[in-house]
Amino acid sequence: MPHIRPHHQKTVPKLKVSDQSSLRAIVRIINDPLLGPAALRSTVSIFRNFFLLQYWAALFPGRCKVSRADHPLDEKIPFRPEKVRTYLDFIHFFIRVLGFLIDMGRQQGAAGRKAMEKINGLIKSIGELYGYAAEVYKKNFSTTNRPRYLSKLKFLLIHTFDPHLMCIPSLHVMVVILAYTKFRAILTELGIPPGPAGDAAEEVRMGALAITEAVLYVKQHSVNCIPAAMYAMTRFGSLFTAEEAESFAQELFKKTLCMDAETKTEIRNHITGLYRKFLDQGNNTASWDEPLLEFLAALPRK
Repeated sequence: MPHIRPHHQKTVPKLKVSDQSSLRAIVRIINDPLLGPAALRSTVSIFRNFFLLQYWAALFPGRCKVSRADHPLDEKIPFRPEKVRTYLDFIHFFIRVLGFLIDMGRQQGAAGRKAMEKINGLIKSIGELYGYAAEVYKKNFSTTNRPRYLSKLKFLLIHTFDPHLMCIPSLHVMVVILAYTKFRAILTELGIPPGPAGDAAEEVRMGALAITEAVLYVKQHSVNCIPAAMYAMTRFGSLFTAEEAESFAQELFKKTLCMDAETKTEIRNHITGLYRKFLDQGNNTASWDEPLLEFLAALPRK
């Protein structure tokens, strides 16, 4: 006899962060009296610490130190221009996370205020993150060799508007690590159990891994830039622990078919080893950025 589901039972839809509209999330953030001001301050920080700082260095070459951050392992990673969409998605990725959290927060009833305060803290933290990374850039910029690939409009825009002077530490990687670790922590703090919403934490972590891989596939970063970003995030807060960082590194390129197993292991071992080196050095320095500046000083100059 066929099983008949009672009318009162409903299938709970799986909630996905990727279903969020980043435009809708932006509109909601701007119009919120708590989130709007925080978003404005963070936008100003991003503009000042990324765009203005980098364009100033590009317009006045020779006034700033610029190191070449390339590593021989970069040549073993295939150039995959189709990954440019994933590479450019990192800000939309962050905004979709915010949109999902706003939706979840509004379902919390009396606890909704607490949720909005957590979201406000996440918005503030991205502005702080750009200022944090700029502590390195202001003392030593860095670049990598990238192919002059102009067959896709997105690459044309990248080569036209990106001076490519902020490689160590990679802000792409820092932003996605911030997104997934804070997202997971906020869900836990709000008491949202595993299930349709809890699954979203793993979705965001996998998205962070995909974007980290993409920065290497499109040759916007070197394998040296990834551990630098991971180290910066360990020092930035308490969520991206050494254990979390090593787990993150070991997940990279796990599902890719375009590299052999030996190459993937080499890349993961290099990232993990350099991360550990930065962490060990950072435990004995007065300032968090000293290991990265020392590393940059030893690299060839542009």
